[in-house]
Amino acid sequence: MHRRSLLALLPAAALAARPAAAWTARAQSKPAAWPENPVRIIVPVATGGSQDIVARLLARHLTDALGQNVVVENQPGAGSNIGYEHAARSKPDGYTLLAGSDSLSINKALFPRLRFDPVADFAPVARAVRVPQILVVRADHPARSLEDFLRLARGGPVAVGTPGNGSLAHLLGEVVQEAAEARWTHAPYRGGALAVNDLLGGSLQGVLINIGAVTEHVRAGRLRGLFVSSGRRTLALPQVPTLAEAGIRDAEAVGWHGLVAPAGTDPAIVSRVNAETARVLARPDVAERVAALGMEPVEEPPEALGALIRADAERWAAVVRRARIQPD
Repeated sequence: MHRRSLLALLPAAALAARPAAAWTARAQSKPAAWPENPVRIIVPVATGGSQDIVARLLARHLTDALGQNVVVENQPGAGSNIGYEHAARSKPDGYTLLAGSDSLSINKALFPRLRFDPVADFAPVARAVRVPQILVVRADHPARSLEDFLRLARGGPVAVGTPGNGSLAHLLGEVVQEAAEARWTHAPYRGGALAVNDLLGGSLQGVLINIGAVTEHVRAGRLRGLFVSSGRRTLALPQVPTLAEAGIRDAEAVGWHGLVAPAGTDPAIVSRVNAETARVLARPDVAERVAALGMEPVEEPPEALGALIRADAERWAAVVRRARIQPD
């Protein structure tokens, strides 16, 4: 009799347990009221560059939007890989974001022995801005166009500085030289500012770099732009022709600055940060600051950034192999 009573109670007990189990599963799959604590953005470069500036702009305004402090933590070094690895190994709980850039795609090919995967170990969040590259010469340089510059390169040694071996500017330079059947001497620097200083001082004939690093110099008439790498002219420097207009087609190469998160971060958190980033970039004061640097805001879903990162990884891996590029 006692056994029959126990058996009769089993279905009711199972039914009672089922909602509790379902609630537990849902609670585990949904984040708490995020964010309940400060959020950090790891910036894998030193302070002062455009990647750092964009990260700090986002952090300042995301603090208000999220209701928690969003703090920037610079971790430069090893071609951005110190900061990248730290972020990749962080807990995917939404409290660590990474100021990502086009170097995520490049580093996958450039550093084949990394202890993390620059593509697979991150969840794309938001491509905040597009960053065209630009080739500049001093205002008194004889080249008035890319064609002039390439003619000079074919006739003798011409040194072109970039922010470093394996930078987007370096890879783009290889693409341009290959397409034009011309060669210049690549002068890699540890940062774009040093290259620009040497160009202004006369030690270089040109610098290929992201547009934000030289926009004010071009506007002031100290430097002349020979091309921008975007598919259309930029609002910041509308007088500078595109690479296609300068005679090199199918070579568009535009960098980006934005946010990614450790792989496994809850999609609801990713979606929220993406939406809030778009709102930040729509602010007139932020849009004005971004435009002053020659960059262009982007509003797109995280999936679009993920597709771009993967496609660029394939594209730049081929260039790294052909040009036999080695990191510093």
